[in-house]
This record gives sequence, C-alpha cells and structure tokens, in this order.
Amino acid sequence: MIISTTLKKLSAEHKFMISALLVNAGNYLYNLVLGRILGPEQFADAAILITFLLVLSFVAMTFQLATAKFSVLLEKEVLQNFIKLVYKYAIMIGLVLGGLVIIFSKTLQGTFRTQSQFMFIIFGIGIPIYFIMSINRGVFQGSNKFNKLASTFQTEMISRLVITIGLILLLNIQSSILIAIGITISLIFGLFPFHLKNISISKIKPLPSKHKKHVTKFFILTAFYELTQIIINNSDIMLVKHYFEGYEAGLYASLALIGRVVYFVAWMFVMLLLPKVVTKHKNGEATTPILSKYVVYITILSSLIVLGCYLFPELVIDLMFGSAYISIAPLLWKYAIATSLFAISNIFAYYFLSLDQYIPVILSGLLGITQVILIIFFHGSLSEVVIIQIIAMTILLIVQLIFFFGFNTKPNS
Repeated sequence: MIISTTLKKLSAEHKFMISALLVNAGNYLYNLVLGRILGPEQFADAAILITFLLVLSFVAMTFQLATAKFSVLLEKEVLQNFIKLVYKYAIMIGLVLGGLVIIFSKTLQGTFRTQSQFMFIIFGIGIPIYFIMSINRGVFQGSNKFNKLASTFQTEMISRLVITIGLILLLNIQSSILIAIGITISLIFGLFPFHLKNISISKIKPLPSKHKKHVTKFFILTAFYELTQIIINNSDIMLVKHYFEGYEAGLYASLALIGRVVYFVAWMFVMLLLPKVVTKHKNGEATTPILSKYVVYITILSSLIVLGCYLFPELVIDLMFGSAYISIAPLLWKYAIATSLFAISNIFAYYFLSLDQYIPVILSGLLGITQVILIIFFHGSLSEVVIIQIIAMTILLIVQLIFFFGFNTKPNS
C-alpha cells in the first residue's frame, strides 16, 4: 500500500529513471548469466553480438534523437509529415544495413573469428525492426510520454532475458545462434506500446524549406556523432576480438561490461536531458542548470563505481562473472575510469547537440579515430589497450570542458 501510494506521487520523469535503472539491471543480468553459463571463450562470441547490438543502437539513435527533438519544435501537420518521413527513411536504411550484414556474414565471421556466420544472418534480419522501434521511442521521448517510453525498454529487456536464457537451457544448439534469435525476437517485443496515430509512409508531403534545412543539418551531425560513439564505445571490444585469442577476448568482454555500467546509466539522463534543453532553449530560458545537475549526478555515480572497482576488484569480478574471469581484476578500476570520463563528456556532447552546437561533435570524432589508431599500433597487452583509452578520454573531456566554458560566456546559454 505504501509503495503504491509512493509510486503515484512520483513524476513521469522519476518513474522513467527508476525504470531505466531496472532495465539496465536486467540487461546486466542478461550478460552476467551468459558469461557464467558460456565461459570466457564462448562469451567472446556472445560479446560480439552484444557489441553489434550496441552499434546498432547508436545508429538508430540518430533517428530517435531527431524524432524527439523535432517532436518538440514542429507542430500539427508538419510534425505528422515529419514522422512519416523518418519512418520511411529508417525502414529503407534498416533494410540496406540488414542486407549488408547478411551478405557479408561470412566475412564478419572471419574478421571476428566467431564459430558461426548464421549469428550475423539472424541479427541482420532484426535490424529494420530496431529502426522502427527507435522512431517510436523518439515520439514518446519528444512528447514527454516517459511511461510509454519506459515500457518499450522493459518489454525489450525482459523478453531478451527470458527467451535467450530459455533457449540456451532447453536447446543443444550453438549458443551464438540462440543469442541472435533471442535478440531479434526481443526487438519485436520492444515495439510495444506502439504509437500508431497518423503513422503512414504513403502520401508524404515535402517538409517546408525552413524546416527541411534544419532537419537535414541535425540528422547529418547527429549521425556523425553517433558514429563517433560507435568508434569510442565499441571499437576496443572489436579490435581485441580481432587481435587477441578467444580466451583473452572473453576476459576483456567481461571487463568492458562491468566497467561500462556508469555509461549505461548515463543514457537515462541523456533521455531526459534532450527534450528539456530543447524546450528551454526554444523559450529563451537558461539551459546550463539542467546540464550542471546531470553532470553532478554522473560524476558522483562514476566516482563511487571507480572506488568500488579499485577497492574490491576480485570480489566484483567473482560475484558478477565467476572465478574463471578473475585474472582480469587488476584492470577493472582503470577501465572504469576510462568509461566514466567518456560518460561525463557524453553528457556535454548531447547538450551541445540539443543546442545545435556541432564543434564538440567533430572533436569527439577526431578523438574516436585517434583511439582506434592508437589501439591498432599499441595492443601488446590488454593493459595497454585500457591505458590508451584513459588517455584518449581524458583529452576528450578536457576539450569538452574548454568548449563549454567558452560557450557559457555567451548570452542565453
């Protein structure tokens, strides 16, 4: 009774934050169970699929953020037509990307040294569904329907967890194929609840020229930034899988999963940040206080996580993945530092994207490319790979802070 009354008093935003924490916990449980069931070598293949899913989420995020932003800025018929347009292009791009993954599945198998190409074929089938799901989420995010937005994440997470683990326990088939099936089916569940009102990809009118230019510019720059996100956040796992043996790659995948907990939680604040900043900027109000609040939250959270990883690395590894992964424990706190620096700088980057300030996006891209180049040349050990990321993310955060303080001296910032 007390819990029910308390939940009713919570705002939609607070409910979404609680939901996001539960979804992240569920996604973590999914990875942890896979890690324990499969062991380091098989988990390395699973980690590639999970990484591909994260890569896909960044690509699709371009559509989600654009839909969210222009759901705030556009009105009535123009907004309805805009949503029809993004659905049309998202489906087209989803089909192309999915087709490419299927066509080059054998090449992907060789590049990442996985046991099967069929895991990529099954994954490719689900790609168009993810794009549709992301636009649906963008509509809910832009219109502040956080309850429905939270529900789409919940249905995706719960179905993936239950279906994937169930398939692995019940069927004696290659685990990577079963994981790919679980991911694809969960994307269908993630479509619900679905925003059906005025959705059609027929009878689409061109956007007015003043809106078309703004939309095109935002799409291009956001797509570029999401590409930098893919490079910074996922290139290390892919490169490690390419350069190192399966056992070491599996160890690194467990390290990355634990160290990135602060980054996944930071996404919760990004979801809340964008529509608030766009609305306040539209109304001529100060936006800096919103950014400051979320940066403080992420900084405190990341500091606690790094401290825990530094003081109890073996305990954390053993509790989450088991003794088979314990040898990676000394690197845990270092990787957590790299991820924390990235999570904080990421909040600044999305803040600037909301305000149509794109220099930080370009700077992030340059740092992302630099990180990849450094890992290609310096990968003598897993420790070396982690140190390189700390250096790159420190530089990125410093650059973001310099730009922020310079931008903050301007009026209406």
